[in-house]
Amino acid sequence: MIRLLLASVFLACAASLPARADTRDVYTIRNIEVDEQAASVIEAREKAMSVARQKAARLLLTKFTLSDDRASAGGLPVDYALAERLSAAVDVQEETAGAGRYRGVLSVVLNPLMVRAHLDSIGVPYVDTQGPKSLIVPLASNYQAQEDWRQALGAGNANALAPYVTAANPGYTAFSDWSVFSTEAATVGARRGVLAEVEGRNGAYRTTLSTVTAAGTELLGTTNYATTLKGAADAAAEFLDEDWKRRSIIRGGTRTTTSASVRYTSLAEWNTLRSALARSPLVSDFKITAIARDGALVTFAYAGDEPRLQNDLLQRGVSLAEAPDAKGLVLRSAVSAAARQ
Repeated sequence: MIRLLLASVFLACAASLPARADTRDVYTIRNIEVDEQAASVIEAREKAMSVARQKAARLLLTKFTLSDDRASAGGLPVDYALAERLSAAVDVQEETAGAGRYRGVLSVVLNPLMVRAHLDSIGVPYVDTQGPKSLIVPLASNYQAQEDWRQALGAGNANALAPYVTAANPGYTAFSDWSVFSTEAATVGARRGVLAEVEGRNGAYRTTLSTVTAAGTELLGTTNYATTLKGAADAAAEFLDEDWKRRSIIRGGTRTTTSASVRYTSLAEWNTLRSALARSPLVSDFKITAIARDGALVTFAYAGDEPRLQNDLLQRGVSLAEAPDAKGLVLRSAVSAAARQ
């Protein structure tokens, strides 16, 4: 009876979790500056809103797609009519109006259904789901340079495809592993660490990026040079977004349907495992077929091959392996898996 009650609690909690990251955040473009003039303030304001919608649509389409794919499609032009169709709402962050002039800073929310339909209709691959949140660790040649770099990175970038929160602890080094990051990462909901080591001087900065998970450290690469630390921070964020898109964009092909056993030691661990599967852009048709206090049986389909799925889940703190009896897969927390080795 107790076992059945626990199973019911698990199922209820699972049903209450969002299947994907906050879609509104991903589809919102903020801080769009406008300055328009017309015969009246009302006309100037309407013109500014149209300009903001067009800018936002262009930025969002670029955000979701790779430059190679945009080039193959001959670019992704956005006129006022298309921008109107793709937009859902315009929010005012700041505004000043008078004498036929409207100046402001606006946010535009795009319509997910319309954006997806547009990209599908022109055959451009895209990804509009966020990667796992990272704890980004600023590293530099000395303490002052590191603090300046931390300020340039800012507190985080929640709206990006590869969102991060900047580490507050100044004691990390290029040799710190996941066990060192995990406490701070847990407090901000991060599933991986990103070492961001900046080098150079004013006029020529570049950043080497590496991901850190329970499975170890992986070098991602080095950004192009930027003239300022703020430019270097923007380049690092763009690099992480591009890496996420290259790993996650699905280019057709078949999907493999499989079953898996999910092993966990607590409700929190189960929620992490389930969320990682449900939010992966490679996974579809995710279903829970049985559940108990320490494990569950699930089925799902995935695009690409198994190593690609393993890598995607590992970035989310989940270990995936073949079952010992070669019947299906086994998923567990990457931290738990590392502890078992």
